[in-house]
Amino acid sequence: MKLSHGNQLGKLFGAHLKMMFREKAVWFWNIFFPIILMVLFMLIFGGGGDGGEFKSKVAVVSETQSESSAALLEQLRQIPVLEWETKEPVSREQALDWIKDKTVEAAIVLPSGEEALELIFNTEKEQNAASQALAGIIDRFVQQANWAAAGIEPSLHMKISSVSAGSEDLSYVDFLLTGMIALSLAQGGLFGMVDLVEMRRNGLMKRLRMTPVSLGLFGLASMAVRYVLGIVQIVLLTAIGVFGFGANLHIDFLTLLVAFFVGSLAFNALGYLISSFSKSMEAYMGVANIASFLMMFLSGIFFPTNTLPEWLQSVTQGIPLTYFVNVLRDGMVYGEGFLTGDFWLSIAVLAVWGVAAFLLGGALFRRTKLAVR
Repeated sequence: MKLSHGNQLGKLFGAHLKMMFREKAVWFWNIFFPIILMVLFMLIFGGGGDGGEFKSKVAVVSETQSESSAALLEQLRQIPVLEWETKEPVSREQALDWIKDKTVEAAIVLPSGEEALELIFNTEKEQNAASQALAGIIDRFVQQANWAAAGIEPSLHMKISSVSAGSEDLSYVDFLLTGMIALSLAQGGLFGMVDLVEMRRNGLMKRLRMTPVSLGLFGLASMAVRYVLGIVQIVLLTAIGVFGFGANLHIDFLTLLVAFFVGSLAFNALGYLISSFSKSMEAYMGVANIASFLMMFLSGIFFPTNTLPEWLQSVTQGIPLTYFVNVLRDGMVYGEGFLTGDFWLSIAVLAVWGVAAFLLGGALFRRTKLAVR
């Protein structure tokens, strides 16, 4: 007896669901790996979610003992971001040894006369963010010391504040969390179609065509299972971000639903395209890994794309993950994307990517044999 389309879809959905969650690789790559990746990057880029202040461990060198050097040292001790390796000044040789073996971030050499205050870094760390921040702090300290020595009271001061398109409690952790969720969903689509390669290699696709099963319903059921898996990813990663790292999300469910549906469809279509020309699982995984790696660092997941070189910013505008990250942030952080033209432009770009990848993948599938061996 031939099953109705509704019954057939239900049975295919159940079969796909069982097959997916029987595979240990699914649990790792779609559940545990995104969690591990997000926690790792949250700790690296998000500061662990503890709100801790910037600190830099330094050593101080005072080659001559004088009232002026003692006064400078006392003023330096008032800077809260500096952590001292020792309470008392050390020799230049000792400080250089500590810098070379990275015991301290830098050494501050107090002037013995009219010469400049010297700040010494390890060459390997000279250009990193912590060193640049420390150099800025010491430079500001020197300026203030010069003004004090000259008896000048600056008439102009700088006040730092920030503004966001989102709520007032928006932080970098929220920015990073939503980027990691977008990356996990995108990777789920890119890597999720590898079973089609194996089915074609084993001749299962050819045998499936000889049965009453509708290939369209077969694909629809597979897609529905991937949507369920995507929802699980969003819930788990959001819970970890909120309760583990203090993220503050302002979710617009309608915006999030549209972003999730269209974005996931686009990346599953890209996975389908990769499977259409891959003749082995190794070839599929190689292409998917390259695509994932390139998009990971060019799509604004860890930092805004406008910080990239100008020539590279144009490349980011052609990457689908850039738009997926933007619309997910509209739905989870800013809460107003559904009413903006930028949101619908991003949705349109994702839809074009999805439709083009699906049509091209379908054309390639029709031109190749269903069974590779």
